[in-house]
Amino acid sequence: MTLPVHRRPGRLLERPFHTLGWGEPIAAEFDDLFERMNRFLEAATSTAPAAMAFSPLADLHETDDAYVVEAELPGIKREDIDVEISERELRIAGEYKEREREGVMRRSTRRTGRFEYRALLPAGVKADEIAATLADGVLTVTVPKAQAAKPKHIEVTQA
Repeated sequence: MTLPVHRRPGRLLERPFHTLGWGEPIAAEFDDLFERMNRFLEAATSTAPAAMAFSPLADLHETDDAYVVEAELPGIKREDIDVEISERELRIAGEYKEREREGVMRRSTRRTGRFEYRALLPAGVKADEIAATLADGVLTVTVPKAQAAKPKHIEVTQA
C-alpha cells in the first residue's frame, strides 16, 4: 500500500516558514549561518590576535528608510569603537580594556579584549550617510537605504 504524497511548489529552502516566524525563504538564514561558521572556523585556526575577538550582542532590523544595528557595548568609550562599511559588509570593532584594580581578584566574569561584529547588508545602501550613536551602553548604527531599495507604494486607478 502506498501513501499519498503531498507536493508543495518550490524547493524546501525556497519556501517561507510562517509558522516558525520566518517570512523570508529559509535559505537566507542558512547562508548567514554558514558565513558565520566559516568566520568562526577561520578565527579558531588562526594564530592572529583577531582570533581572540568575541562578538557583542546585537540586533539588526529594517525600517522603511534604513537598516539599523543596535549593539550592546556597556562601559566602552566612544574612542574605543570603530565602525566601517565596505561594499555590503558592516563591521563594528573595538576593545574592552581591563580596569586597574586594587587587591586580589577573586572572581571575574567580565569580558575584556577585542570584539568584532559583522553583518552583511543588502545592496543599495547610502554608505556616505551612515550615522552611529552611543547612548546608555548601546551603539546604534543607522544605514540609510538607497532610493531603489525603499518600498514604493503604487496607487491603482480605475480604467
